[in-house]
Amino acid sequence: MLAADFSRLGEEVKQIVDAGADMLHFDVMDGEFVPNFGISPPFIAAVRHITQIPFDVHIMVTHPLRYIKALATAGANFITFHIESTDEPNEVISAIKAHGLKPGLAFSPKTPTSAVIPYLSDIDLVLPMSVEPGFGGQAFQRGTLAKIAELQQITPTLERPLDISVDGGVTTEIAPLAIRQGVTVLVAGTAIFRSPQPEAVIENLRTGVT
Repeated sequence: MLAADFSRLGEEVKQIVDAGADMLHFDVMDGEFVPNFGISPPFIAAVRHITQIPFDVHIMVTHPLRYIKALATAGANFITFHIESTDEPNEVISAIKAHGLKPGLAFSPKTPTSAVIPYLSDIDLVLPMSVEPGFGGQAFQRGTLAKIAELQQITPTLERPLDISVDGGVTTEIAPLAIRQGVTVLVAGTAIFRSPQPEAVIENLRTGVT
């Protein structure tokens, strides 16, 4: 949603939902974990009044526990926090589940996949970031494909289904490569919102066809 035109938010949301988006992805930033500020819980609540499509909320914050209740109230369905944050991961996962939401765990490009492996059986989504968190419009880091492949090898050993997401620099050219490695959730902003034909972009992303 960071790539949307906030001056015409309702129109933007309706357009991409009508175009076939499966969920909306929100970036929440605190100005500390990353230097930028992002979308706030009241913003998410305002969008929730527009649509009932699932909300995937990615929190790039130092203390994720402080945000869970507000995001649950705002209408989140998924909350994905960073392994690099300060709060103990199991506590954050438990807090998200206590609010009836699905927990996700993200990790930055410099963090190895091994850092998130101990938590995979307790979460619903894992997100290897393909750009440095906190800034839109970056190019996809190809090293992320190897991390996706690592995660894909682990998922069959888990007792519960696990979505593998990718976020950052995702285009219709990158999508087939990521899907081939095992990605099940593609997060795209600029590629969709800046296109005159968002329906075609979403369909191409979904099918992995350029």
